[in-house]
Amino acid sequence: MTQHPLEDPPADPVLALASWVIQSGGIVHRRAAERVGYTVALQRSAVRHGALERVRRDWLATANAPADLRTAAINGASLTCVSLARRRGWWVPETAPVDTHLRIAPHGASPVSDEVTVHWTRRIAPAPGYALTESTEDALSHIAVCLDPEGAQVLWNSAVKIEGIALDALRRVQWPHTRARACAERASDQSDSGLETIACVRLTALGLPVVQQVEIGGRPVDLLIGERLVVQVDGHEFHSSSAQRTKDVAFDAELTLRGYTVLRFTYAQVVHDWDSVERTIARSVASGAHLAR
Repeated sequence: MTQHPLEDPPADPVLALASWVIQSGGIVHRRAAERVGYTVALQRSAVRHGALERVRRDWLATANAPADLRTAAINGASLTCVSLARRRGWWVPETAPVDTHLRIAPHGASPVSDEVTVHWTRRIAPAPGYALTESTEDALSHIAVCLDPEGAQVLWNSAVKIEGIALDALRRVQWPHTRARACAERASDQSDSGLETIACVRLTALGLPVVQQVEIGGRPVDLLIGERLVVQVDGHEFHSSSAQRTKDVAFDAELTLRGYTVLRFTYAQVVHDWDSVERTIARSVASGAHLAR
């Protein structure tokens, strides 16, 4: 986050500093504060008057500073893996770990907090200056070894989509292990949701010819198996409204009139009843629904 002094700061310098820390996310490095003009003496005054608190030696935090960033600062670490994914809004599978994941250098001090997972690694890319978060590349590398292959791929594809990462650039990164390299090779920028990635990964593993986001009748379909079997997966939010449901039904009807077989599955079916989803798709393929006639 780019940090600048407030344009119209409060008259009290201590309140001005506290307001700036709030504006900057609730926790900042003391040197970042110095860079924009808040002196060491002023920082000490803010801590002494209770406007801010010092975390370890180098961080200034408000009482409401984000818990995950506070944990990183307390442990002299930086946020990574699924914890960074949640902070950046990537689609995180329900089965992903819920504890705070931190990166610490291989010879760094042991964490002082409970309920944390530490990735003892050297960095692939420099972290943002005076930040408590790791680079996208390092977070993805940690995700690749921390989650099962399917869960890792869901997060990688979500990161590609949300962060706007070019696939060729992703594959040029010097990944330190085979699991990250495999995720990079399988990465796709076609998934509109993590749910779509789950379905695609599982169906591809069955040997089915699956293509994502093929445009038919002026709209993209989630998955096209073969030439004629369309699979649509409905997420929690986008397909929940009555208006969107009406559009989905109308589109399904149009696809049917064009000679496609359409199978539509809900979030609960894909995530919690995949066996039934797989059986339905397998029966459709067995009947030749994926073939042009």
